[in-house]
Amino acid sequence: MFNELSSLCDELYVDMCVNTELELPTQRDTILAFFERISKQYPTMNSLSRRGRSEYYLESPQETGQYRWVCIDTDRLASGTVNPAAFKDACAQHRFVLELAPYMLSLSHLDIESLDVTVAMDFDCPDNHDEVISEALLSRSAFATFLDMPQARPVGLSPAAVFSLTEDACTQARISIESKTSMYDPRKPREPSDQAISLSFTIRQYPPPPVRFDAVGSFENQCRLAETLMEEKIVPHFVRPLVSVIAQRRLI
Repeated sequence: MFNELSSLCDELYVDMCVNTELELPTQRDTILAFFERISKQYPTMNSLSRRGRSEYYLESPQETGQYRWVCIDTDRLASGTVNPAAFKDACAQHRFVLELAPYMLSLSHLDIESLDVTVAMDFDCPDNHDEVISEALLSRSAFATFLDMPQARPVGLSPAAVFSLTEDACTQARISIESKTSMYDPRKPREPSDQAISLSFTIRQYPPPPVRFDAVGSFENQCRLAETLMEEKIVPHFVRPLVSVIAQRRLI
């Protein structure tokens, strides 16, 4: 499945994010020790930067188009891969970060507000993104009835939805498709977009009370669930229609 994903899009991302109730440590020694341990495991990750007041990033070089990153923010610990060689490689990095966090960042199971596993894809599309999304995903929906009106066309379309996957609603799935075409201003001409349509699919897990939350165990289950739903739901019903419409428009 993963090789198919890479062939269907122009950029592929597999990310993990821990959202915390309390603030994460910001001491210099703590952050450096944490990043040094990650860099030892992944030697290409040797670029440290600070963004804004509270975000600290450790990254590998981006020149090849395939790279890794880890971020510590005030109430968020995130790990990401761009165009990873395999899904299991991306998951291995994220699992390593999760396993380190309790010992090096004092991350407690009591402190985890939610845990996200995200697979995202970018599709280069010089055409109007709103029209592409509408044609690919909404042509048989109630929204499409507006397009039956003379001269009607979509000018702001970035659909998103969240679904509960369990009775207690602690496991949720979020799918969003983002148009990068600017909101239409009738006073200005519309120019072709040089950006990509973005699709993001996230499995979010909230700690289910009263069980002690096992972050690593939950992460592994979320990865399996994300992979299954990508194959059964996202690729056939979202990705392929988008790819098909983009390809057809390139032939015009």
